[in-house]
Amino acid sequence: MNLQNITLIPALLCTALISGLYYAYSCSVNPGLGRLPDAEYLSAMQSINRAIVNGLFFASFFGTLVFLGLTTFAHYNTQKFVWLLAAAVIYIIGSFGVTISGNVPLNDALDAFHISSASADEIRQMRMHFENPWNFYHRIRSIATFVSLIMVATACFLNNAHATEN
Repeated sequence: MNLQNITLIPALLCTALISGLYYAYSCSVNPGLGRLPDAEYLSAMQSINRAIVNGLFFASFFGTLVFLGLTTFAHYNTQKFVWLLAAAVIYIIGSFGVTISGNVPLNDALDAFHISSASADEIRQMRMHFENPWNFYHRIRSIATFVSLIMVATACFLNNAHATEN
C-alpha cells in the first residue's frame, strides 16, 4: 500500500461519516425535533449541540478536512487529482465553511439563551431566529458533503495513472 492509498481510504471514510451524520439529521433528527413545541425544541437542540462537541465528531469533521487535503496533495498529477481537489474545495466551503460561519454562530446564540427564564414570546422568537436559518445551512452542508463523498468515491475507482500519460 502506497501513500496515495493510505490517505485516500481515511478521506473516503471520514467524508462518508460526516455525510451520514448530516443525512441522519436531515431525514430524522430535524423533522422529529421540528414537531416539538418551542421550548422543547430549543432545549433539545441545546442538548444536541452540547453533546456533539466531542472527540468522535471532531475526528471525522476535522479528519475529513485533513485527509481530503493530504490525499489531494498525494494524488497530484494523477487522474484522481481533479476529483479530489473538487471534493476538498466543496467540503471546505460547503461543509466546513458553512458550519463555522452559519451553524456554529446559531448554536452559540442558542447556547447563551436561557429557556427557563424566557417568556413564551421570547422562546417563540428564538426558535424563529434559530430553526429555519440553521436548517437552511444544514441543507447546504449536507448537499456539499454528499457531493464531496461522490467525488472521493469516484476517485477511488480511477486508476493511478498520471494525468500526463495517455
